[in-house]
Amino acid sequence: MSGNDVAGGAVAEVKTYEVRTYGCQMNVHDSERLSGLLEDAGYVRAPEGTGEGEADVVVFNTCAVRENADNRLYGNLGRLAPMKARRPGMQIAVGGCLAQKDRDTIVKKAPWVDVVFGTHNIGKLPVLLERARVQEEAQVEIAESLEAFPSTLPTRRESAYAAWVSISVGCNNTCTFCIVPALRGKEKDRRPGEILAEVEALVAEGVSEITLLGQNVNAYGSDMGDREAFSKLLRACGAIEGLERVRFTSPHPRDFTDDVIAAMAETPNVMPQLHMPLQSGSDTVLKAMRRSYRQERYLGIIEKVRAAIPHAAITTDIIVGFPGETEEDFEQTLHVVREARFAQAFTFQYSKRPGTPAAEMDDQIPKEVVQARYERLVALQEEISWEENKKQVGRTLELMVAEGEGRKDDATHRLSGRGADNRLVHFTKPDEPVRPGDVVTVEVTYAAPHHLLAEGPVLGVRRTRAGDAWEKRTAAEAAKPAGVLLGLPKVGVPAPLPAATTGCGCD
Repeated sequence: MSGNDVAGGAVAEVKTYEVRTYGCQMNVHDSERLSGLLEDAGYVRAPEGTGEGEADVVVFNTCAVRENADNRLYGNLGRLAPMKARRPGMQIAVGGCLAQKDRDTIVKKAPWVDVVFGTHNIGKLPVLLERARVQEEAQVEIAESLEAFPSTLPTRRESAYAAWVSISVGCNNTCTFCIVPALRGKEKDRRPGEILAEVEALVAEGVSEITLLGQNVNAYGSDMGDREAFSKLLRACGAIEGLERVRFTSPHPRDFTDDVIAAMAETPNVMPQLHMPLQSGSDTVLKAMRRSYRQERYLGIIEKVRAAIPHAAITTDIIVGFPGETEEDFEQTLHVVREARFAQAFTFQYSKRPGTPAAEMDDQIPKEVVQARYERLVALQEEISWEENKKQVGRTLELMVAEGEGRKDDATHRLSGRGADNRLVHFTKPDEPVRPGDVVTVEVTYAAPHHLLAEGPVLGVRRTRAGDAWEKRTAAEAAKPAGVLLGLPKVGVPAPLPAATTGCGCD
């Protein structure tokens, strides 16, 4: 749906865009950049409620780590084909990991696609769209290596109080189930000064929470030959005035060293929360996965973190049914779950990732066996999550008020927020107005497996610069409903860790 703006007698066409995102946190943050690039080029985000195929440009930011990723993409592209045929000028672009992998195949299977671009050259999207429009033929451009660190690109972040900050891209690991290194390349680190300058700029705009993001975030520094670079970065973030919360995702047990634990414990604004992917509790399966740690090493990390940060909430990723996994192997995973007592686990049924060594392994586990094991794991973790959440009842917590986290908040007259340990808490709406980004103090009165309730009156409200930034942004968007750029870098909120149906579980 295109609009026309009349100014000084001239009619300027305004083109709308939509970005559809699949996959992990990296893709979510890349989509923020794609939105920023398009808005920098004069496009505006299609208003909420715009029907499928009504935006002038539809961008698919794809994931390639699931077995049916291509089926999902081509199904969506197929639905858009007749709509595009009816609307001359509409354009479709496909980027991300699947585009990096399949390249020319996409245009052969879906010749109505206008642009295909990869993970290394997302900054080229506006140029490629214009070239496709002028030349009236599909533009396929896949770079083999990173052209520029993506954080230099304009970004349209999704909220005013929290933001992703990329510290590295790519991965040097060779896990047999993961195709990410082949598609995103070897690890490339940003210089610490660039990262801290971005964080300081975000804080100046009102952001009070940042999440440091990398495919293997705690391997940061391998590019620079500094094994303690990540712990130094955490401590440096602690010195930034106005930055209230620092998180990071996702680390790898191989690179998780004692200096990082010390930095977490000794830096007040680094939150008592850790997402530490396990994948399997069996040493045999970990070896087949090419995971460079074993059960004893993993549980040792958990023990050290708990000793240094007693209230830390630890979450994980687990894959069930990896090729060759025996019942004994699976029991070892259940053993680690019982010992580690995760606050939450993102559980995945193994599925073949095309192009990975694991997809060619013998002894693929029958679907019904994988399903049965998966259900047993989920039941155990639900029980543990509930028990761990019940320990929170009676505690007084400071919550950062969240936007869009409580789907039933309107019906229950509640608001939602995240505690320091990232647990989701629904709380009674106070008499005085509070905004996303503000901080409230509550007492937990009830625990469910995936959330907490604070049903009593709010004990305190602290209005913050982050809440001011949310209010300012909301007012600006009300004045100009379609996407607004607020300067560089942009502000936003990290999405929750991906659910089992969309996350890659690669870390």
